[in-house]
Amino acid sequence: MRKILLSIAIVSAIGMQAQSINSENIDFRVLKAPQTSIKENERTFNITVKSPYNLSKEDVIKQAKKEHQEAVANFSTTIKESQDNYQQSLRDYNDEVIKAKETFALESAEFKKMSLLERLNMQEKGMKPTLRLPSKPIYVKPSPPVYREPDLNDYFIVDNNVLASQISIDGYKKGNPVIDVNVDMETVNFQDNAGQTFANQPTKITVKENGTEKINTAIGQDFVFVSSQPSNNINKPAEEKKYLANTIKTINSFLNETYGYKTLNKQVKLEFVKNKGEYNDLEKAQIYVTTNLRKLQANSDPTANNVAFENMKKGTDIWEQVLAKVNYTDKKAVYNGKIGKYLLLNLIRLNVALENKKVAEKYLNQLQEKMVELDLSYNEKAELKTLENQIYR
Repeated sequence: MRKILLSIAIVSAIGMQAQSINSENIDFRVLKAPQTSIKENERTFNITVKSPYNLSKEDVIKQAKKEHQEAVANFSTTIKESQDNYQQSLRDYNDEVIKAKETFALESAEFKKMSLLERLNMQEKGMKPTLRLPSKPIYVKPSPPVYREPDLNDYFIVDNNVLASQISIDGYKKGNPVIDVNVDMETVNFQDNAGQTFANQPTKITVKENGTEKINTAIGQDFVFVSSQPSNNINKPAEEKKYLANTIKTINSFLNETYGYKTLNKQVKLEFVKNKGEYNDLEKAQIYVTTNLRKLQANSDPTANNVAFENMKKGTDIWEQVLAKVNYTDKKAVYNGKIGKYLLLNLIRLNVALENKKVAEKYLNQLQEKMVELDLSYNEKAELKTLENQIYR
């Protein structure tokens, strides 16, 4: 009897070990394809920006030196003006002294006419006539002009060439352009509404492909929130810099969505059962998927990637075949709910990582239909919520 029980215990232990789920993070690279494909040997571009911003560091320094030179040249005039202003201040002072004395004399005469009781009452209230003379002006001779380097933070230093250098298309080189982009932007406009500041920056984007106009669109027309304070209380140069940077970011996003080829470094977590015997097919599937994920190349030549995807499909086909055999209500089944859960999660994760959202949604629906039978941990529920957001965003 003890031998029988021991045998049952060993078999149970093997069964539990066989369904021990491990995980592995797979790193791979893919090329994000644009809406408009351009041959690799033709990916050249040029950016031309027209804007009201045309101030350089050299312009600011040049203007500061010019103003200093003018101040030096006009210093004698400045001295004379200061002396004239001082003499006028003295004349005004003398007039104010005379008026103050006259006013005091009148108030004193009226005060003396009052009875003793009235005068005492006025004194208690601090209303007794008092002679108040203005301060006599003091002459301060202006100091000779001293040149100081301007604080560049006080200026909005940017020009069309700088703005053009901040715009690029991923996967393209500058040169004789196949893609010729013209950006015509207005200044940032601030507008007050209900005590808050909003702004817009109307910008026109025109794109030619091999000399033929393909895009003519406008962005930045709508006013967006800038500050909870009115515009006269904000640092406009700083806010304008910030808004202009967002406009450039929007232009870059638009051009790269349309034409850019960007290498994406990705990672996906895949689970697996690794055991000889009953799960050899799942081990084979894991090898197919992980090996070929790593073989994906971030280039526009589809040949190597097509082979990798074909071999990867051999693994996902096995996962789907096993899913069809899963018994979600029998925990002792070889392919039970634990196996089904990890396979469904793998298929959702993999297709989300490869941006196959429709396929990922199909497996998400299958998993949700089996939620009652599946025992999802707290972390698995949180991950599923994240995957769901990625599918539907």
